[in-house]
Amino acid sequence: MLSAKKLFQEILDNDESFRLFCSIAAGGESQGGWENGRIAALAPESQRTLVPKIARHGADEDKHGRIFNALLKRRGLQPVEVPYETDYTLLLERHGIGLAHEQLKRDEPLTEQDIITYLAHSRVTEQRAFEQMALLLRYFADHPDLGRAVKMISNDEDNHLSYCHEELLRLARSGHGRTIQRILRECALTEIRVYRDVSLAAMDHMGRILGWPRAKAAVLAAAIRGLYAYERLVGWRRMVSLAPPERPDALGGPPVPAPEYA
Repeated sequence: MLSAKKLFQEILDNDESFRLFCSIAAGGESQGGWENGRIAALAPESQRTLVPKIARHGADEDKHGRIFNALLKRRGLQPVEVPYETDYTLLLERHGIGLAHEQLKRDEPLTEQDIITYLAHSRVTEQRAFEQMALLLRYFADHPDLGRAVKMISNDEDNHLSYCHEELLRLARSGHGRTIQRILRECALTEIRVYRDVSLAAMDHMGRILGWPRAKAAVLAAAIRGLYAYERLVGWRRMVSLAPPERPDALGGPPVPAPEYA
């Protein structure tokens, strides 16, 4: 019987699938670090108080990228090139979610609307990251190699999600509520489609590396499509709700250093 734990364990036990898993994760985290760094540098005067938190968000994402690369190094492995169809962060940007990289590369101040777009995009994608890390934490918190990394990244993702809730609620109270809900809905509906496509592509690559039989690959693909159907029907709503965070001012302090091996 297939289970998430057995599937992850199979990927982790094989060097080539582990290389791909960590390379995909490291690439996405590093890209998120760059994006947040640029947003912090270009934030408008009206939102300058957010700059330390945006910078902290970026520092955390960059740290996560280093952690995944360090996990590869500990096994004597080098990163591999991330296949285009598995690049979640890049595909979201290509689908118009978040702030375009061309805009972030220019030295032009962002607007308050841009900051709302950034936070709404982050609210949706951090929900996904929070859930993925919660799953890994459930199964691998005591893993000799992954345990420390999973615990640290999971804690950071909790902070990031709390930060997004808190700042979007602040902006909603200042009159941006309708705009926030519109952007959240657009982001969520696009994200679940991109996540489906990336998941199918990643499992296709993993299946070829691990030699999965056709029946097993078909079951996994059906499960991914089933999840998308649920998310398209009602599941997307969890990504657009806003509530007072359990961790107020979650990004108010300095970033927690990465483990020594990173």
